[in-house]
Amino acid sequence: MPTILITGCSSGFGLETAKLFLQRGWDVIATMRTPDPKLLPVSDRLRLLSLDVTDPASIAEAVKVAGPIDVLVNNAGFGAPSPVELTAPETIKALFQTNTIGTLAMVQAVLPQMRRRRAGVIVNVTSTVTIKALPVIGVYRASKAAVNAFTETLAIEMEPFGVRVHIVLPGRSPETRFGENARPHLRGLDDPDYAPLIQGFVKSVRDDTGPVTHAIDVAEAVWRAATDPSAPLHIPGGADAELWMAETRM
Repeated sequence: MPTILITGCSSGFGLETAKLFLQRGWDVIATMRTPDPKLLPVSDRLRLLSLDVTDPASIAEAVKVAGPIDVLVNNAGFGAPSPVELTAPETIKALFQTNTIGTLAMVQAVLPQMRRRRAGVIVNVTSTVTIKALPVIGVYRASKAAVNAFTETLAIEMEPFGVRVHIVLPGRSPETRFGENARPHLRGLDDPDYAPLIQGFVKSVRDDTGPVTHAIDVAEAVWRAATDPSAPLHIPGGADAELWMAETRM
């Protein structure tokens, strides 16, 4: 069976994607900074690897241990909602180091073997906020939009070598740790100018009415990218993502 390597499998989209591919008979390499065997079912088709996408040595070791990879899913990342003006320099650096440079580094580490085999699939998970501007997440949006940009170019570059490249764009999801992980980075709640804007954003994120993205939606979108040669470059990862992409005609 084909082998898929997925980054960021400790929760949310990555974890659900690993479960789905295991259920459907694939060999799965689930990676996370600190592997936890309790997160996934015991299977002789599952390998857990330690991987920090911000550490070149960690990437090199994981790719070496993994061996041949048929599908690479770059899902690892985090969010940090904060007005652009108030976003801390260390937060800006961390967002781009993880979301953008980490994804690019994984692509560069795995592509040579795919290009030699003239086969393989790269799937980069970004976000629908890259196609619709929203307040408070400007720097996060920029870090993900950069991934869209280089992935669109990569798709053109890899076509002659038989390597398919796709972008999965999830929408707003109540099933990830986005809010939990982002809270320490939030600034401006005590600023009279920015507080109303931030409070409105937080309320919209917590709103459970209307269409949202579920983790299984993203897993199914990745499955489509991995298994359907006719899949488009941009694939929506949830009901709200489909609406947003239809509005922008992506």
